[in-house]
Amino acid sequence: MARLNLLEETRYEKLPVSVYGNQQEASVAVAARIAALIRDKQSKGKKTVLGLATGVTPIRVYAELIRLHQEDGLSFRDVITFNLDEYFPMKPDAAQSYVTFMYENLFSHVDIDKANVHIPDGTLDKDDVVAFCLNYERQIEELGGLDLQILGIGRTGHIGFNEPGSAPNSGTRLVTLDDLTRSDAARDFGGKANVPTKAITMGIGTIFKAREIILMAWSKKKAPIIKKAVEGEISGEVPATYLQLSDHVEFVLDEAAASELTRFDTPWLVKDCSWEDNVLKKKAVIWLADTIGKPVLKLTEEDYNNHGMAQLAVEQGPVYNINIDIFNQIQHTITGWPGGKPDADDSQRPERALPAKKRSIIFSPHPDDDVISMGGTFIRLVDQGHDVHVAYQTSGNTAVWDDDVLRYMEFAIDFTNSIGEDSGHLHQLYEEMRAFFPNKQPNQIDTQEIRNVK
Repeated sequence: MARLNLLEETRYEKLPVSVYGNQQEASVAVAARIAALIRDKQSKGKKTVLGLATGVTPIRVYAELIRLHQEDGLSFRDVITFNLDEYFPMKPDAAQSYVTFMYENLFSHVDIDKANVHIPDGTLDKDDVVAFCLNYERQIEELGGLDLQILGIGRTGHIGFNEPGSAPNSGTRLVTLDDLTRSDAARDFGGKANVPTKAITMGIGTIFKAREIILMAWSKKKAPIIKKAVEGEISGEVPATYLQLSDHVEFVLDEAAASELTRFDTPWLVKDCSWEDNVLKKKAVIWLADTIGKPVLKLTEEDYNNHGMAQLAVEQGPVYNINIDIFNQIQHTITGWPGGKPDADDSQRPERALPAKKRSIIFSPHPDDDVISMGGTFIRLVDQGHDVHVAYQTSGNTAVWDDDVLRYMEFAIDFTNSIGEDSGHLHQLYEEMRAFFPNKQPNQIDTQEIRNVK
């Protein structure tokens, strides 16, 4: 019976999905499976061939494998690895290279034979890339293929660096990176302009040949693309959907990454729910209104019945009363006085009237978002006499390209000269910046001289 219930709950999911409470639990489980595979192959006198991924997603898996090596005697002497991808061009000793990543996060801490480590070469001449890729495929095939391939997933739906438009039978090759992929990598490179535009990646066809595939994803940020990959139609626009065609794949998620799957996001569509939970009831009614394009107060019993909410209508109906209740709850979240209003009846409002003057903090994802996105509210809070503070969540340094700074400096020099003022100090700063920018390191923002300019 439990199995039947699970099948009903997961009927929108087109491939196996395992959900863990958090990233750590999931990572430990994946590492345990890798360790069991290695030990099983060793007991038979065979080598284990692993396909490995980079990025934030597998870091805790690698940390757990290191712990198993150091504390439980897990040996990597019979393990052969092939990494999914590498930026191109990329020097192996660069901080952003996947060679550096793999040695820092795994290889330098276990007993793997370095001759058994294979990572795409980012230093090749472009004319040599095709031959390298063919040989990379040949090496995997000569070893009998990958026993296990672990994957992450990008916000474009890419696996490896197989961006939208990749063919399901593609092999290892040089690819052009999607703009969103480069934007996501900008922080590691000190700005998007410094992110390589190309990469060498295993193809989807290569990944498919693995005897077992585990795709991992953590955090709410990955939830939208996970829903597309698991429940969406197979499409080249979301390369991860090709994994629906494999009989040997499993998605391993934390609760946040799984949060938009039907069984978690709209559970009333797949199972009976406890409608005593007001949060769930409110979410369901708002979802229903949004889905069919009706105001909450105009929802009918037929609407409820046709959209998986008949149980709610029966248990707490008539639906007119449910609609009124939810409408009132929504209405009471609205106030025209963000900091409250002295001497007002605040019993039906989300913000209290007293104390009349409050300490307020505005979180701004980027400098200027505070005034662009909520300037009117900002002004009103100040006008009402509240103690207002702004917390900028990034310095904004990655949003201003070095070339733009130099162009602005040239304009400032010309303008200063045009009004007859001395531009000597601007010339000096301009030359300092021209000398500094080409050698700027990732995450280094300005010279001390630039920071001291008022």
